[in-house]
Amino acid sequence: MSDAKGKIKVTLIGSPIGTVQSHRASVRGLGLKRMNQSRVLEDTPAVRGMINRVHYLVKFEVA
Repeated sequence: MSDAKGKIKVTLIGSPIGTVQSHRASVRGLGLKRMNQSRVLEDTPAVRGMINRVHYLVKFEVA
């Protein structure tokens, strides 16, 4: 296997205002600051865990 990992495109679709502080931290950890902002990230277990934690605020697709 090669070192190449897949990419995931994550988009913030819900406002983190009024959510649990750890969920807001996960959104910031994904690099998302504004609504409808997207980031393309490495597909790692850490990123998948953050997406899983805030699944109701983000949408993601394998890029």
